[in-house]
Amino acid sequence: MDWTGEDPDKTGVDVAGPSDTDSIVFVHGAMFTRKMWLPQTRALSEGYHTVAPDLPGHGTRAGKPFRMEPAIDVLEAVVDRHTDGSATLVGLSLGGYVATEYAYRHPSTVDGLVLSGSSVNPVNTMELGTRVSGGVARLLTKPNLGKRAVETLATRWVRQRDLAPDIEREIIDAGFYPKQFGDAGPDIAGRDFRAALSTYPGSTLLLNGENDKLMRRGERDHAAAARDGRVEVLAGAGHICNLHRPETYTDRVRRFVSQTARVQ
Repeated sequence: MDWTGEDPDKTGVDVAGPSDTDSIVFVHGAMFTRKMWLPQTRALSEGYHTVAPDLPGHGTRAGKPFRMEPAIDVLEAVVDRHTDGSATLVGLSLGGYVATEYAYRHPSTVDGLVLSGSSVNPVNTMELGTRVSGGVARLLTKPNLGKRAVETLATRWVRQRDLAPDIEREIIDAGFYPKQFGDAGPDIAGRDFRAALSTYPGSTLLLNGENDKLMRRGERDHAAAARDGRVEVLAGAGHICNLHRPETYTDRVRRFVSQTARVQ
Protein backbone atom coordinates (compact mmCIF):
# COMPACT_ATOMS: atom_id res chain seq x y z
CA MET A 1 0.00 0.00 0.00
CA ASP A 2 1.45 3.35 -1.05
CA TRP A 3 0.69 6.07 1.52
CA THR A 4 1.64 9.73 1.24
CA GLY A 5 4.34 10.93 3.58
CA GLU A 6 1.86 13.13 5.47
CA ASP A 7 0.14 12.19 8.70
CA PRO A 8 -3.49 11.78 7.57
CA ASP A 9 -4.84 12.62 11.02
CA LYS A 10 -3.10 16.00 10.90
CA THR A 11 -4.05 16.87 7.35
CA GLY A 12 -7.63 15.63 7.63
CA VAL A 13 -7.16 13.41 4.57
CA ASP A 14 -6.79 9.62 4.39
CA VAL A 15 -4.85 8.50 1.33
CA ALA A 16 -4.21 4.87 0.39
CA GLY A 17 -3.51 2.62 -2.54
CA PRO A 18 -1.13 2.73 -5.51
CA SER A 19 -0.54 6.23 -6.84
CA ASP A 20 -0.24 5.09 -10.46
CA THR A 21 -3.85 3.97 -10.88
CA ASP A 22 -7.30 5.61 -11.04
CA SER A 23 -8.19 7.82 -8.09
CA ILE A 24 -11.44 7.79 -6.12
CA VAL A 25 -12.25 10.69 -3.79
CA PHE A 26 -14.88 9.98 -1.12
CA VAL A 27 -16.91 12.87 0.32
CA HIS A 28 -18.70 12.16 3.60
CA GLY A 29 -22.14 13.25 4.79
CA ALA A 30 -23.13 15.67 7.54
CA MET A 31 -22.37 14.60 11.11
CA PHE A 32 -19.90 11.87 10.11
CA THR A 33 -16.23 12.24 9.15
CA ARG A 34 -13.99 10.79 6.47
CA LYS A 35 -13.83 7.62 8.57
CA MET A 36 -17.33 6.64 7.44
CA TRP A 37 -15.72 5.53 4.18
CA LEU A 38 -13.30 3.04 5.76
CA PRO A 39 -15.23 -0.03 4.52
CA GLN A 40 -14.86 1.29 0.98
CA THR A 41 -11.34 2.75 1.10
CA ARG A 42 -9.86 -0.37 2.68
CA ALA A 43 -11.38 -2.68 0.09
CA LEU A 44 -10.79 -0.46 -2.94
CA SER A 45 -7.25 0.69 -2.10
CA GLU A 46 -5.98 -2.71 -3.22
CA GLY A 47 -6.58 -1.66 -6.82
CA TYR A 48 -7.30 2.08 -6.71
CA HIS A 49 -5.85 5.25 -5.25
CA THR A 50 -8.39 6.27 -2.59
CA VAL A 51 -8.67 9.66 -0.92
CA ALA A 52 -11.09 10.69 1.83
CA PRO A 53 -11.01 14.22 3.33
CA ASP A 54 -12.87 15.78 6.24
CA LEU A 55 -15.28 18.52 5.21
CA PRO A 56 -15.44 21.85 7.08
CA GLY A 57 -17.29 21.49 10.38
CA HIS A 58 -16.29 17.86 10.81
CA GLY A 59 -13.40 15.88 12.27
CA THR A 60 -10.09 17.68 11.92
CA ARG A 61 -11.91 20.66 10.37
CA ALA A 62 -14.51 21.01 13.12
CA GLY A 63 -13.27 24.44 14.18
CA LYS A 64 -15.41 26.23 11.59
CA PRO A 65 -19.01 25.61 10.48
CA PHE A 66 -19.82 23.89 7.21
CA ARG A 67 -20.02 26.21 4.21
CA MET A 68 -20.02 25.23 0.55
CA GLU A 69 -17.21 27.52 -0.57
CA PRO A 70 -14.54 26.18 1.84
CA ALA A 71 -15.83 22.65 1.15
CA ILE A 72 -15.09 23.18 -2.55
CA ASP A 73 -11.69 24.55 -1.57
CA VAL A 74 -11.00 21.30 0.31
CA LEU A 75 -11.85 19.19 -2.73
CA GLU A 76 -9.78 21.41 -5.01
CA ALA A 77 -6.77 20.95 -2.74
CA VAL A 78 -7.37 17.20 -2.43
CA VAL A 79 -7.58 16.63 -6.18
CA ASP A 80 -4.56 18.85 -6.78
CA ARG A 81 -2.32 17.32 -4.09
CA HIS A 82 -3.43 13.70 -3.88
CA THR A 83 -4.40 12.68 -7.43
CA ASP A 84 -2.87 12.95 -10.88
CA GLY A 85 -5.34 15.72 -11.69
CA SER A 86 -8.65 13.87 -11.86
CA ALA A 87 -10.73 11.38 -9.89
CA THR A 88 -14.10 9.71 -9.59
CA LEU A 89 -16.03 11.49 -6.84
CA VAL A 90 -18.23 9.45 -4.48
CA GLY A 91 -20.45 11.56 -2.24
CA LEU A 92 -23.14 10.67 0.27
CA SER A 93 -25.86 13.03 1.52
CA LEU A 94 -24.20 16.43 2.08
CA GLY A 95 -21.11 15.00 0.40
CA GLY A 96 -23.16 14.25 -2.70
CA TYR A 97 -24.20 17.88 -2.98
CA VAL A 98 -20.60 19.02 -2.49
CA ALA A 99 -19.41 16.58 -5.15
CA THR A 100 -22.09 17.81 -7.56
CA GLU A 101 -21.11 21.44 -7.06
CA TYR A 102 -17.46 20.58 -7.51
CA ALA A 103 -18.18 18.70 -10.76
CA TYR A 104 -20.18 21.71 -11.99
CA ARG A 105 -17.21 24.00 -11.41
CA HIS A 106 -14.39 21.65 -12.39
CA PRO A 107 -15.81 19.06 -14.81
CA SER A 108 -12.47 18.27 -16.46
CA THR A 109 -11.09 16.94 -13.16
CA VAL A 110 -14.00 14.56 -12.50
CA ASP A 111 -13.84 11.12 -14.15
CA GLY A 112 -17.29 10.12 -12.88
CA LEU A 113 -19.83 10.81 -10.14
CA VAL A 114 -21.42 8.42 -7.64
CA LEU A 115 -24.11 10.24 -5.67
CA SER A 116 -25.95 8.65 -2.74
CA GLY A 117 -28.70 10.18 -0.63
CA SER A 118 -28.57 13.49 -2.50
CA SER A 119 -31.34 13.22 -5.10
CA VAL A 120 -33.63 15.83 -3.56
CA ASN A 121 -33.14 19.21 -5.21
CA PRO A 122 -33.45 21.88 -2.46
CA VAL A 123 -35.34 24.45 -4.54
CA ASN A 124 -38.97 25.66 -4.60
CA THR A 125 -40.96 23.78 -1.93
CA MET A 126 -37.92 21.72 -0.95
CA GLU A 127 -35.96 24.91 -0.26
CA LEU A 128 -38.34 25.76 2.58
CA GLY A 129 -38.20 22.21 3.90
CA THR A 130 -34.40 22.28 3.86
CA ARG A 131 -34.30 25.57 5.74
CA VAL A 132 -36.83 24.38 8.32
CA SER A 133 -35.03 21.09 8.93
CA GLY A 134 -31.79 23.00 9.35
CA GLY A 135 -33.40 25.32 11.88
CA VAL A 136 -34.81 22.41 13.85
CA ALA A 137 -31.39 20.74 13.87
CA ARG A 138 -29.79 23.91 15.22
CA LEU A 139 -32.36 24.14 18.02
CA LEU A 140 -32.00 20.48 18.97
CA THR A 141 -28.21 20.47 19.02
CA LYS A 142 -27.60 23.88 20.56
CA PRO A 143 -27.92 22.64 24.15
CA ASN A 144 -25.18 20.21 25.13
CA LEU A 145 -27.82 17.74 26.26
CA GLY A 146 -29.35 17.54 22.79
CA LYS A 147 -25.95 17.28 21.15
CA ARG A 148 -24.90 14.46 23.46
CA ALA A 149 -28.17 12.62 22.85
CA VAL A 150 -27.64 12.67 19.08
CA GLU A 151 -24.04 11.53 19.50
CA THR A 152 -25.20 8.65 21.69
CA LEU A 153 -27.77 7.59 19.11
CA ALA A 154 -25.21 7.82 16.31
CA THR A 155 -22.75 5.68 18.26
CA ARG A 156 -25.43 3.07 18.89
CA TRP A 157 -26.42 3.10 15.21
CA VAL A 158 -22.84 2.47 14.08
CA ARG A 159 -22.45 -0.40 16.55
CA GLN A 160 -25.54 -2.05 15.12
CA ARG A 161 -23.99 -2.22 11.66
CA ASP A 162 -22.11 -5.24 10.35
CA LEU A 163 -18.66 -3.64 10.47
CA ALA A 164 -15.22 -4.91 11.40
CA PRO A 165 -14.50 -3.98 15.04
CA ASP A 166 -11.54 -1.75 14.18
CA ILE A 167 -13.54 0.12 11.53
CA GLU A 168 -16.42 0.57 13.96
CA ARG A 169 -14.01 1.93 16.55
CA GLU A 170 -12.36 4.40 14.13
CA ILE A 171 -15.72 5.78 12.97
CA ILE A 172 -16.88 6.29 16.55
CA ASP A 173 -13.55 7.67 17.81
CA ALA A 174 -13.53 10.26 15.01
CA GLY A 175 -16.65 11.76 16.60
CA PHE A 176 -20.04 12.93 15.38
CA TYR A 177 -20.95 16.51 14.52
CA PRO A 178 -24.75 16.84 14.60
CA LYS A 179 -24.65 20.65 14.63
CA GLN A 180 -23.57 20.53 10.99
CA PHE A 181 -27.07 19.45 9.96
CA GLY A 182 -28.17 22.91 11.02
CA ASP A 183 -25.22 24.69 9.44
CA ALA A 184 -25.45 22.84 6.13
CA GLY A 185 -29.21 23.17 5.57
CA PRO A 186 -29.39 26.94 5.02
CA ASP A 187 -26.18 26.86 3.02
CA ILE A 188 -27.45 24.41 0.39
CA ALA A 189 -31.11 25.57 0.41
CA GLY A 190 -32.03 27.28 -2.84
CA ARG A 191 -29.10 25.87 -4.81
CA ASP A 192 -30.24 24.14 -8.00
CA PHE A 193 -28.04 21.06 -7.90
CA ARG A 194 -30.05 19.38 -10.65
CA ALA A 195 -29.21 22.20 -13.04
CA ALA A 196 -25.57 21.96 -11.98
CA LEU A 197 -25.58 18.20 -12.58
CA SER A 198 -27.03 18.69 -16.06
CA THR A 199 -23.85 20.50 -17.16
CA TYR A 200 -21.48 17.71 -16.11
CA PRO A 201 -20.48 15.78 -19.26
CA GLY A 202 -19.39 12.52 -17.63
CA SER A 203 -21.23 9.51 -16.23
CA THR A 204 -23.29 9.73 -13.03
CA LEU A 205 -24.49 6.84 -10.88
CA LEU A 206 -27.26 7.55 -8.37
CA LEU A 207 -26.74 4.84 -5.78
CA ASN A 208 -29.45 5.00 -3.13
CA GLY A 209 -30.68 2.81 -0.32
CA GLU A 210 -34.07 1.17 -0.96
CA ASN A 211 -35.52 2.66 2.22
CA ASP A 212 -34.24 6.20 1.69
CA LYS A 213 -37.75 7.26 0.67
CA LEU A 214 -37.25 11.03 0.55
CA MET A 215 -34.19 10.90 -1.67
CA ARG A 216 -35.63 8.19 -3.88
CA ARG A 217 -38.57 10.42 -4.80
CA GLY A 218 -36.20 12.57 -6.83
CA GLU A 219 -33.78 9.98 -8.13
CA ARG A 220 -35.36 9.47 -11.56
CA ASP A 221 -35.57 13.20 -12.27
CA HIS A 222 -32.01 13.60 -11.05
CA ALA A 223 -30.76 10.83 -13.33
CA ALA A 224 -32.72 12.25 -16.27
CA ALA A 225 -31.08 15.64 -15.73
CA ALA A 226 -27.60 14.11 -15.93
CA ARG A 227 -26.09 13.76 -19.39
CA ASP A 228 -25.27 10.11 -18.72
CA GLY A 229 -27.09 9.13 -15.56
CA ARG A 230 -28.55 5.95 -14.15
CA VAL A 231 -30.07 4.74 -10.89
CA GLU A 232 -29.13 1.71 -8.82
CA VAL A 233 -30.81 0.77 -5.54
CA LEU A 234 -29.37 -1.19 -2.61
CA ALA A 235 -32.04 -3.50 -1.21
CA GLY A 236 -32.72 -3.20 2.51
CA ALA A 237 -30.49 -0.14 2.95
CA GLY A 238 -31.37 3.30 4.24
CA HIS A 239 -29.91 6.77 3.83
CA ILE A 240 -26.36 5.92 4.95
CA CYS A 241 -26.26 3.02 2.53
CA ASN A 242 -22.49 2.65 2.40
CA LEU A 243 -22.58 1.48 6.05
CA HIS A 244 -25.89 -0.40 5.80
CA ARG A 245 -24.52 -2.67 3.08
CA PRO A 246 -20.80 -1.91 2.88
CA GLU A 247 -19.67 -4.78 0.67
CA THR A 248 -22.43 -4.30 -1.90
CA TYR A 249 -21.88 -0.56 -1.95
CA THR A 250 -18.16 -1.10 -2.52
CA ASP A 251 -18.86 -3.55 -5.36
CA ARG A 252 -21.15 -1.04 -7.10
CA VAL A 253 -18.52 1.69 -6.86
CA ARG A 254 -15.81 -0.66 -8.13
CA ARG A 255 -17.94 -1.67 -11.11
CA PHE A 256 -18.78 1.94 -11.94
CA VAL A 257 -15.15 3.05 -11.81
CA SER A 258 -14.00 0.13 -13.96
CA GLN A 259 -16.70 0.87 -16.54
CA THR A 260 -15.99 4.60 -16.74
CA ALA A 261 -12.24 3.94 -16.90
CA ARG A 262 -12.77 1.75 -19.98
CA VAL A 263 -14.81 4.47 -21.67
CA GLN A 264 -12.21 7.20 -21.15
